Amino acid sequence: METPGSQSSLHRANLERVVRAVRMAGSLTQAEIARSTGLSAATVSNIVRELKDGGTVQVTPTSAGGRRARSVSLSGDAGIVVGVDFGHSHLRVAVGNLAHEVLAEEAEPIDVDASAAEGFDRAEQLVSRLIERTGVGPGKVIGVGLGVPGPIDVKSGTLGSTAILPGWAGTKPGEELSGRLGVPVHVDNDANLGALGELVWGGGRGAADLAYIKVASGVGAGLVISGQIYRGPGGTAGEIGHITLDESGPVCRCGNRGCLETFTAARYVLPLLQPSHGPGLTMARVVQLARDGDPGCRRVIADVGRHIGSGVANLCNLLNPSRVVLGGDLAEAGELVLAPIRESVSRYAIPSAARQLSIVPGTLGGRAEVLGALALVLSEMGDSSLLDTAPDAAASAMV
Repeated sequence: METPGSQSSLHRANLERVVRAVRMAGSLTQAEIARSTGLSAATVSNIVRELKDGGTVQVTPTSAGGRRARSVSLSGDAGIVVGVDFGHSHLRVAVGNLAHEVLAEEAEPIDVDASAAEGFDRAEQLVSRLIERTGVGPGKVIGVGLGVPGPIDVKSGTLGSTAILPGWAGTKPGEELSGRLGVPVHVDNDANLGALGELVWGGGRGAADLAYIKVASGVGAGLVISGQIYRGPGGTAGEIGHITLDESGPVCRCGNRGCLETFTAARYVLPLLQPSHGPGLTMARVVQLARDGDPGCRRVIADVGRHIGSGVANLCNLLNPSRVVLGGDLAEAGELVLAPIRESVSRYAIPSAARQLSIVPGTLGGRAEVLGALALVLSEMGDSSLLDTAPDAAASAMV
């Protein structure tokens, strides 16, 4: 038995620190592990060798700064994780391993008015099909991350009111999907998962404090503080779309007037262009037309950017993030939307907070949420279980 403070318990703790660092990053050189864990280079070298012998990690040659190095990642056969993302009009599923490699991914359209049961039927079928495609047995699935476009009650796991999937309000998506797949399911809203996806794989890499802003049918923010998603006690943190910009403005779906969402979300913005561009416009099409020089679309995109910037300025003054990542179709507009955002931030934010802030487009596009769902499982799984499945490493940890 390990005694707290003993050499064996300290060694076990160091093993878990190294595994945790590699698990969250996907792969790290030994020098990067030493920097992120605070352990000495010699200790890291010994631990990596021990974990490799036990089958927990794999080591491959690489280079860093022009020098030869060794990249450490979790073993490719240690298990797989699944990400499921329900969007406004799509279902996307990805399967990945613990080395942050996506093994299979597929998206298909889904009727947003469909019942929750039908949605879960489709998700169950797609997950099973992709797992079979990877050639990895279902018994290797460690967990599933599930993204939904609405607030999730942290304690009960219940999906709150959502205008995107109204028939799903009051359901418990994680519980339902877990019962169907027979594995743990971790559920979160799509903005939080977009933040996780960009933090681990995309435009948020290297930032400890960031806000991911997603503008689609609604407007939401995923907040990362000290490297962790901040959800708030009720799971509703990040509802930036309901910051009031004009108390005499349009009535919002939340019941208030002049929310940020009423000036930026697709359902409010697209009708502005229909008289001149006809019906059937999408935000992606508006962005493309703006990039091609269409003056009306450019004006609308710029106005949206300025309004988003007002909301971002509020975030700056409250949380002082180092980076804001803009996601969704709007991010494809590049400087057409980013420049107006920066203009509003410069005008309304505290100067010192504005100077420290970088505003960048997301790099993952529509994949941000499903990759964030994979990252959610990787962040929630324990390190002890990985060590305990490697008998040699666990045994040598007791020596």
